[in-house]
Amino acid sequence: MHAPTVQPIDPALLLRAYRAGVFPMADARDDPEVFWVEPRTRAILPLDGMRVSSSLARTLRRGRLEVTCNAAFDAVIAACAQAVPGRHETWISGRIAASYRTLNRLGYAHSIECWRAGDIGGTLAGGLYGVGFDRVFCGESMFSRERDASKVALAWLVAALRRGGAELLDCQFMTDHLASLGAIEIDQDEYLARLGAAQAGVVAGEGAAAGPDGPGAGAGLGLTAGFAALLADAAALGLASSPGKLIAQSLTQTS
Repeated sequence: MHAPTVQPIDPALLLRAYRAGVFPMADARDDPEVFWVEPRTRAILPLDGMRVSSSLARTLRRGRLEVTCNAAFDAVIAACAQAVPGRHETWISGRIAASYRTLNRLGYAHSIECWRAGDIGGTLAGGLYGVGFDRVFCGESMFSRERDASKVALAWLVAALRRGGAELLDCQFMTDHLASLGAIEIDQDEYLARLGAAQAGVVAGEGAAAGPDGPGAGAGLGLTAGFAALLADAAALGLASSPGKLIAQSLTQTS
């Protein structure tokens, strides 16, 4: 007997929701229904305000973990959806996962992956994924199987977004973990104002795509291009074998 086909959320609807400050969740992994969330308060991580501890900076510089972008999106979202002892049932249902896999194929959802050095394509050490459009990135979930792996993924995300010209990194809900990394909490009205400002220039004429049917500038807020530019910058500085040194330097100078 075959499992029923999961029907993803219409990608155009999903992107309209994100552009309006709303996102979907599910009650459980097997729940076919989703509900739409518009929090009263939002956690954001200022792109010039990530707090990088000395131990995290050391991990970045030493290159214990290698980092990629969009190399294993399906594996990242599957890892984020796995049950964790002491945590409530995952909100990443089969339908939610299918919806973001669709957005990834269309160029609007992205992942950052961390691997043990020399083991790219092996077992993930950690990572994160989220939705990108215009100059906005909405982080959805992250996971870590090794010490500091999710922090390393976030550091690379912030550096790549900055390099790609993004303006807003939405973390949705505040946690102690995010607060320790520099996230702040704002009310929904302020979030919507920042969201609108981040989209305004693109929508006004800088080339945003009308929808998910073509990648365009709306699909590439600059994360993938920013990530590639970071690698190129590191190579130009003679750091091709340890680009984490450049990431650590760029973030500690502004944190």
